Amino acid sequence: MNESWVTVVGNAATRPDFWETAAGVAVARFRLAATVRRWDRGRDAWADAYTSFYTVWTWRSLAANVAGSVSLGEPLVVHGTLRVREREWDRERERDRPLQGEGEGGGGGGAAVPSGPGGDSGGGAQQPRRWVTAEIDAVAVGHDLTRGTSAFRRVSQAKPLLNTPTGATSP
Repeated sequence: MNESWVTVVGNAATRPDFWETAAGVAVARFRLAATVRRWDRGRDAWADAYTSFYTVWTWRSLAANVAGSVSLGEPLVVHGTLRVREREWDRERERDRPLQGEGEGGGGGGAAVPSGPGGDSGGGAQQPRRWVTAEIDAVAVGHDLTRGTSAFRRVSQAKPLLNTPTGATSP
């Protein structure tokens, strides 16, 4: 099966949620915001264009590392497989469900997509609300050192493994 592998540079938009499944597998989930920057010739400066949000899923030891080292607003680099889904809110049943042909899975939020001409307003029967979610099953998450994060230094600061009587440390 061909999957779309992506590398996204952005900032943690939420703190990671961490839990273990019934089988004992560690899972962490957080939202990543990636803002496009464009050169504005009129102002002769860089300007923010639009922001895309991704729900990042991590598993096992990566999940534990993400939960312990990622905090809100930190610049990150995420690498993994991309999954884009169109979702629908079924008002009669008051639940979120994938559209026909998709497996049952977590929603994860996303950008709202109008449900048709006129949206929810207007007379007659209401249309279901639809939106698109973008999720990344991450295989690697790292701090983006090119954008000057101090979190990497804080979390990864090496501690001496062995102290010698003279006070020198060995690697």
